[in-house]
This record gives sequence, C-alpha cells and structure tokens, in this order.
Amino acid sequence: MKNSKTTAYQQRFTKVFDYIDNNLDADLSLVKLSEVANFSKYHFHRQFNEVAGVSVFKYVQLQRLKRASYQLSFRERYRVIDIAMQAKFENAESFSRAFKKTFGISPSEFRESPDWAPWQSKFQILNRRESNMPDTQNNPIEIVNVETIKVAVLEHHGSPNAIMNSVKTFIQWRKLNKLGPSVSKTYNIFYNDPSNTPDEEFHMDICASTKADVQENDFGVITKSIPGGRCAVLRHIGSDQALGQSIRYLYGSWLIESGEELRDFPCYLHRVTLYPDVVENQMITDIYLPLQ
Repeated sequence: MKNSKTTAYQQRFTKVFDYIDNNLDADLSLVKLSEVANFSKYHFHRQFNEVAGVSVFKYVQLQRLKRASYQLSFRERYRVIDIAMQAKFENAESFSRAFKKTFGISPSEFRESPDWAPWQSKFQILNRRESNMPDTQNNPIEIVNVETIKVAVLEHHGSPNAIMNSVKTFIQWRKLNKLGPSVSKTYNIFYNDPSNTPDEEFHMDICASTKADVQENDFGVITKSIPGGRCAVLRHIGSDQALGQSIRYLYGSWLIESGEELRDFPCYLHRVTLYPDVVENQMITDIYLPLQ
C-alpha cells in the first residue's frame, strides 16, 4: 500500500513537470501548477521544493533559460529580445541580468562563445525525474535490417561537457553545405560510455546523412559510413538525461533475454526530432544496437 501511495504521489508531480515542459510559454504560476497537481495551493510550494530541490519559480525560470541557451547558441536567426520575450521576461535587460546571474555570462557573450561545462552543472537539479525505464509497451523493441548509410562526420574527442561546442561547429558546416535536419538525418555514434570513460578517451561522432563524399574543409568534417545489417531499435521519447538508462536497458535486460549477439560496431542514435525545435520531453531518439 505504501509503495502504491508513493507511486501515485510521484505521478502527480510527473504530471506537473510534464505540464511545465509542454507549456513554457503559458501561465506557470503557483496557483495554476497546484491545480494541475490537484494539491492545495497553501502547501504545494513546499511539496514542490522537496521533490524538485528548488522553488517553483526557480524551476520554471531554469527551464526557460535552458531553452533560451539552446536558442542563443543554435538558432542564430532568433534575436536576443525575441528569446527574452519568449522566456517571459519583461525586456532584454531583465533577461540579461537573470541569465548572467545564473551562468556568469551575458546572453550575447554566451551566443558568441558558449561555455557548456559550468552550464551543465546548473541543470543537474532538472534531472530529478529522469529515472523511468523505457516504455517498451508503447514503443516495443524491434529488430530491423538497416542499409549502409553514408554520413558526414565531425569527430568529438574529449569531455562530454564540450559536445555542444562540437555540435555548433557541425551545424555551421551543415548550413554552408545545405544539409540541415530537414533534408539530412542526424546521427550520433558512441564509441564508449560517457558515464564511465575518462574525458581524454571519450569519442563520439556527430553525423548527418549525405549522398556525396565530403569535400576537404576547415571544419574537420569527413566522410564515414554506418554499416548496414541487423539492429535492435528502441525508441526513446524524452530528454537526453534518460538516454543512458534506455541504452543500458538494451545492453542489459533486453540483450540477455533475447539471446542475440552483438556486431562489431558501436551503438548509435538517430535523432528523429531535436530540441529546441520540439519540447524537450517530446524529443524522439531511436537507439540502434548492431546485431550479428
């Protein structure tokens, strides 16, 4: 009985967190969120603080600043004032003050030269609900035959905290070569596990499908291929914070029970939808595990 009550309590807060993620542009007042959770407004702020580790106001502001950070770095067509308004600040000045207080750098400075390592630490508190097992009931694991995929690749070597810098470089190359996500699929190839690999040994490829070989360039982008063959595919819906758990499920429970054998090629991801183009908890990522 106690476990069922605990689960029900957690589910009510999951509903609140999902509501916040899906409605960053809407009214996210204490009263509104207490109604979503069906809790008394007189107690909800204390309950939320216990579960999330921060106040309702701080949590909502962090989620909005997180989206703003991605827009600043990866959506150059957005003006700072437009990002500020979307993040529910009265003007660019108040947005700049809140951004600098949180990250120690102004929005314009972050756009020019983002420092992602300290940025990552600010969002550890947002990982409070990313511990659910993958939803294999609604998204069952499938075994498919994949054809060889030619890809343009920027190799990332070093700390996972610096991946965003490599992503930004790769986006610049994609724009120059007219290979944006609308015409070219986005992939990531993981050569090792970022959770237990020393920074100096970590290696991940950032990829975009291409029909032609990559011409020599100043960005360091080269041509590779993802070999065809049998793969187990698990659809992960949600933010990257829970990706590791979905991947571990494939390597652990599923692989042991399936009796399958792994092929000599790393696990890779197909980024079906990308944040901030879609709400973070609705991101779709297909995880491919190559099989013999």
